[in-house]
Formats: sequence, C-alpha cells, structure tokens
Amino acid sequence: MGTVSVDVSAAPELELEQYRRELTGYCYRMLGSAFEAEDAVQETLVKAWRNLGRFEGRAKLRTWLYSIATNVCLDMAGARARRARPMDLGPAREPVLENLATRPEATWITPIPDGLVVPEGDPAEVAVARDSIRLAFVAALQHLPPRQRAVLILCEVLRWKAAEVAELLDTSVASVNSALQRARATLETVEPADPAEAVDPELLERYVTAFQDYDIEALTALLAEDAQQSMPPFDLWLSGRDDILTWWFGPGIGCQGSRLLPVTTTNGSPAWGQYKPAPDGGYEPWALQVIEFSGGRVVECTFFLDTETLFPLYGLPAHLDA
Repeated sequence: MGTVSVDVSAAPELELEQYRRELTGYCYRMLGSAFEAEDAVQETLVKAWRNLGRFEGRAKLRTWLYSIATNVCLDMAGARARRARPMDLGPAREPVLENLATRPEATWITPIPDGLVVPEGDPAEVAVARDSIRLAFVAALQHLPPRQRAVLILCEVLRWKAAEVAELLDTSVASVNSALQRARATLETVEPADPAEAVDPELLERYVTAFQDYDIEALTALLAEDAQQSMPPFDLWLSGRDDILTWWFGPGIGCQGSRLLPVTTTNGSPAWGQYKPAPDGGYEPWALQVIEFSGGRVVECTFFLDTETLFPLYGLPAHLDA
C-alpha cells in the first residue's frame, strides 16, 4: 500500500487532501454514484480532520482514512436500496414510447469522469483503474452485500493483503478470505467477463460523424448486432441493433441533427455531451453519451438524460450556438 508520512502537524489539510482522488474511486465503487462518492469523501476528510489530535500514528494515515471511508460508505449503503442499470431491473422491451417509464435518480448508477478517480502514472495501474469503474462492473458490485463489496474492492482492485483488510474491518483473515470467495462467486453470475478495450481514434471519429449525420448505413455498420442501449432515468432498455435503430429513427428521431461535444473519458469509456437542435436556435443539452466498443463495433450505448446535474460535473456548456 506504500509508506506515507504521519506527521500532519505542518500542513494537515494538504496531507489529507492528497488522498482525495483514490478515496473518491473507492467510494464510487462502493456506492455507484459520483455525487454520493463526493459526499462520502468529504465526510471522511472532515472526520479525519476533527480527529487528527487522536491519531497516534500506529497505523498508516492512508489505512486510517480508508477505515473512516469504509464506515461512511457502509452506513450510506445500508440506508438505501442498491443502485442499478436498467438491464438489472427487467428484460429488454420493444422500442415504443409506451414502454417509457422514469424512476428516481437514486435508482441508477451514475457516471463519473475518469479524472476524478483514475490515478496518474503507471499505464498498467491506469488501465486497471479504468476497467474497475466500467458501468457494468460498478453495477455488478452493487449486487454484493456492502461488507463483501468493501472486501472485494480492497483486495481485488486496490490489491490490499487479506491481513490489511482484516485489520481495517476489525475481523479475521479467514473471514476476509471467505467474504472474498463469496463475492467472486456472485460477480461471476452478474458481471460481463470481457474487459474494456482501447479504442482507435479513427473509430471514434467515424461514430461521431455517423451520429451527427444521422447516417443509417454508417450507424448500421458501426453497431454490433447484439448491441444494447439504455437511457436513465427511463427504465426501458433495448437489445439488438435493429431495435436501437428502430428507436433512433422512430421515437428518438428528435436526436437527428444533434451535435456531440467530447468530454474526458468516463467510466473507462469514450463519452460526449449530446446537444439536440433547440426550438429557438442553437443546440440544447440532451444526454451524456457513454459508448463502449468491442471488436471495432459499438456494443453498448448509455444515454444519461439528467443533463442539469451531469453537464456541470463535466464542464459542459448549457447551450451551443448554431
């Protein structure tokens, strides 16, 4: 886990603040929401600040912070139902307006910019971090009981030793290993095995051009036959290229003429702010698109429609001029 100084007398705020990014990544995997993760980290740092006088340095500062963050996340996770994706809540349905129904924000896994949670430096560590914040993986984690979730994240993602996790959770190594085994078994039943792949910039450009042109032939060539689409906060999700295109050129035809503004990589995947033509000219926010590719094809499209909340998180403007 690395050695850190525990002398926080000179600049305690800076000493604590250096852990914000990794703590945000941990809390995001635990809670499935960028905004709840931010709240959890803020509460963690406030508690740490208030209790610095009682921190005697017997444990590493990083371990102590993770202990506080874990307790905060366990309390938050225990107070509500797990977050999910539309695919977790029921079968795919026909691409018709009658199947649209909204659910509250607290239902859904929300996206998070890689820059808030992915470490800088070693490319191998960056790749692991990005793969462990994929939307499908974060959603799969929510199927685990909170303590199992913490064990799996600490052991499998952050590479802590079982003894370190046992100390943090105030339990035995045997209990940690048992929880880890059960968590792995559960994940095998709910989480896709295929890792995220690096995407050729040319492929991204082809997708942007095809979508902005609303070119059905180009989009047909880009979408995998078994591609999926979801649109939180609607619980409707679509399975298969034919149903997706039926939606895009049917109930979703209002997206024709949209413009895509690239944002920082999100949940390890390419993402864009989508703006639809506005009645009074220019373009208005419509969705944060997160697109996953495999084998040179689009395999999953997630359109997060809560632009009022999400666009400020990504620094996206509230309007685009014509």
